[in-house]
Amino acid sequence: VVIRAQNGSLLYRISPWARYVVRDEDKVNYDWVHWNPPQSYIHKNPSPKRLKSLRIYESHVGIASPEGKVASYKNFTYNVLPRIKDLGYNCVQLMAIMEHAYYASFGYQVTSFFAASSRYGTPDDLKEMIDVAHSMGITVLLDVVHSHASKNSEDGLNQFDGTDSCFFHSGYRGNHQLWDSRLFDYANWEVLRFLLSNLRMWIEDYRFDGFRFDGVTSMLYHHHGIGTGFSGDYNEYFGLHVDEDALCYLMLANHMINSLHPECITIAEDVSGMPALCRPVAEGGGGFDYRLAMAIPDKWIQIIKELKDEDWNMGNIVHTLTNRRYEEKYIAYAESHDQALVGDKTLAFRLMDAEMYTNMSVLMPLTPVIDRGIQLHKMIRLITHALGGESYLNFMGNEFGHPEWLDFPRIGNNESYHYARRQFNLTEDDLLRYKFLNAFDRDMNKLEERFGWLASPQAYVSEKHESNKVIAFERAGLIFIFNFHPYQSYVDYRVVAFKYKILLDSDAGEYGGHQRLDHNTEYFSEEYAHNYRPNSIMV
Repeated sequence: VVIRAQNGSLLYRISPWARYVVRDEDKVNYDWVHWNPPQSYIHKNPSPKRLKSLRIYESHVGIASPEGKVASYKNFTYNVLPRIKDLGYNCVQLMAIMEHAYYASFGYQVTSFFAASSRYGTPDDLKEMIDVAHSMGITVLLDVVHSHASKNSEDGLNQFDGTDSCFFHSGYRGNHQLWDSRLFDYANWEVLRFLLSNLRMWIEDYRFDGFRFDGVTSMLYHHHGIGTGFSGDYNEYFGLHVDEDALCYLMLANHMINSLHPECITIAEDVSGMPALCRPVAEGGGGFDYRLAMAIPDKWIQIIKELKDEDWNMGNIVHTLTNRRYEEKYIAYAESHDQALVGDKTLAFRLMDAEMYTNMSVLMPLTPVIDRGIQLHKMIRLITHALGGESYLNFMGNEFGHPEWLDFPRIGNNESYHYARRQFNLTEDDLLRYKFLNAFDRDMNKLEERFGWLASPQAYVSEKHESNKVIAFERAGLIFIFNFHPYQSYVDYRVVAFKYKILLDSDAGEYGGHQRLDHNTEYFSEEYAHNYRPNSIMV
């Protein structure tokens, strides 16, 4: 597209609505390609019905291979989707699909909003991938970035007409000082049309089943959450510091999606805790279905980094996992892509660190560090899954304690792909202990599928015992009992329950545990009042 600017100069641009853009190896910028195959892809499978329990597998197509390269949509379709299905996840959340010129931005510096990234394949390859996911009963969500845009001008939206205010606010308000990116003018009629039609295109052309809106906190406030803490005081959420244009856009987007495609799901990535964000627009809410429980991973990191095992506070753990706004649905997660990125550490790496390189073989003695790491990795995931929300999320590879970190090729690492991959092969090696974590994650999801605790009311916590380091709670007719004590086991421990039988045991042999419990035992309650309940059992 050639545009004559107000000063008479000619500007060479890519259409903001371009559906397919590619970059030749010897070029810096992307070129717009007219994608019009003789036979476009025809979807064969209907979208799955709206799920009651969401078990989300957060994924990035480009790193979804053990090989050091940019993996493809085809690879994801035939190698990764069956794995996700086997692990018991019923939803995949795709990152970095909207075209982004800089691969190392993790897809968050979008240049072409209507184009599916060509580095993984063609638009039809993505359509096939979503269609195959639907055939497996897997819901597919897009990580949509409408909070900001790349500063690229020749292959992005920036300075499209030669001014700095075409799609964006001009001056200071149009720039994000931390992300070095442009901020949309949500009061502009054409910007609203552009963004709303973008959402419809992803749903109607590609058959995405909903969105995870990125950077909602940045959108909601003029301060973008920079240098601001949120304590829960209502003054933090209502006032002149709220960007009403952006909030109205989010309400409008959710209203449109809900009106045209009521089966679609929307998720807000908001760290602030804005009240009513996940209540219907008709109630004056934001209209989202779910919000991410972003305090939970931070709490686990803080505990592991700062506290000795005997100093873990059971009440504080329970409070963090249950502290959510009434009647708003939360997505609980122990860690996401944020913790896997270079500069941070995954839970597995924090727990086991350098020993993961030498002592994960079953041929090696089980060291105290590896033993503790494997057991806590399972327990943290299960208590987060069962107590933390109405949905659960895991970032690809973290389910089996993927070693090391995630780092995309860039100048700082000599353009290396060594850390921009996921070593799924580690779980297939019978001589490595990663298989134990993988099996536990799978059986944990399958158990939720069977009993549906995510779709059940919030748990009743019957015990959070500080000196015993025991947490016990009831949800969906199940009793969950956790012993976080570093060295103390218990015999004849009384908990609130009726008749019960073991369904999932992190100490079982197939999960790398010590097999200390007899799974054939059936436990019967007695009329012995305990923790304000009439019946209890000894375990």
